[in-house]
Amino acid sequence: MTRPIRSAARADLRLDAALWRAVSLFRCAALLYAVVAVLASFRNYRDRDFALLVLSAMAAWTVVMVLQTPPSKLLLTVDVLVTLAAQQSSLLILTRHQIDTGHPTITVCWAAAPVAAWAVRSGWVAGGVAGVVVAAGAVVERQGASQATINSAVLLVLLGTVVGYLVTLSQRAESAYAEAVRLQAETTERDRLAREVHDGVLQTLALVARRSPDPELVQLATGQEQALRRLVGAAAVLPTGESDLRGLLPARPGVEVAAPAEPVTLPAKVAQELAAAVAAAVDNALLHGGTTAWLLVEDEPDQVTVSVRDDGPGIPAGRLEEAARGGRLGVASSIRGRVEDLGGTVTWVSTPGQGTEVEIRVRR
Repeated sequence: MTRPIRSAARADLRLDAALWRAVSLFRCAALLYAVVAVLASFRNYRDRDFALLVLSAMAAWTVVMVLQTPPSKLLLTVDVLVTLAAQQSSLLILTRHQIDTGHPTITVCWAAAPVAAWAVRSGWVAGGVAGVVVAAGAVVERQGASQATINSAVLLVLLGTVVGYLVTLSQRAESAYAEAVRLQAETTERDRLAREVHDGVLQTLALVARRSPDPELVQLATGQEQALRRLVGAAAVLPTGESDLRGLLPARPGVEVAAPAEPVTLPAKVAQELAAAVAAAVDNALLHGGTTAWLLVEDEPDQVTVSVRDDGPGIPAGRLEEAARGGRLGVASSIRGRVEDLGGTVTWVSTPGQGTEVEIRVRR
């Protein structure tokens, strides 16, 4: 019973939800101020009934916008139009003297609500544009620019741009924090798995390598132990930035590597997943192929290609599909699955008696 409550609490603390609550609170507070301003000047209005009608419409629209959170862009566009209409109604409500002397419009600061909403919804550019539109409506309502309308226009544009910019920064900070939390959780889990691997699999492989009388089994166990130790050693280091693929490729007896002299840089996670797929292909080559696996790394402007070739008997036609149907998913999950997750492709070329070549391509 407590898990849904905690999940809901976390959802309520999301930045976007908090920002929209702030906009809704601003709408309600601005409406309250408009009510107070209308009551203070009510006796001096030209058309009191129309003033009450407009104020009632503003209250109803405030309820609509508060309930429709977060609003769509279409609703926010209507929001601006409603605000402009309420602004221009002051021409019918205020006297000519009140308009000329800069008497507050019936909307007062309620007109700034759509500016803040656009800033939260789409950033500083949209907020600034909304501020310009609402400010232009104020100039039309005053039938000309004055010191009061200029000040109001500047404040509206600043509100839209500054709030939008701060919202963008806050969203980036929230994303960075969420990524940091995710990476920390990943580090903790990988550390736990690393301890289990070290306590179990690594010690078993080391024991096999020391005591087995079979040279081929000793070579295979040693290679797997080295590969796992590299993985465990890097488990606590989270992939950030870029990595040189050459340093992640399997280096073990029976593997010949041909790679460019310059670093083959890829995003760290992409490099690690690609190297893991290559390692699985090398394992298959040495286990089911010949005695040697040749790696060729090609660094092209738009993609990286790694070819794994062996000198074994080759793969009979239909063997991979048969293995997948039989539940042996080593090739499918370790190689093809990893590469497809990266948006790459895997191709097997095998000729009976002439070995097998696996070509792995990953786009940059």
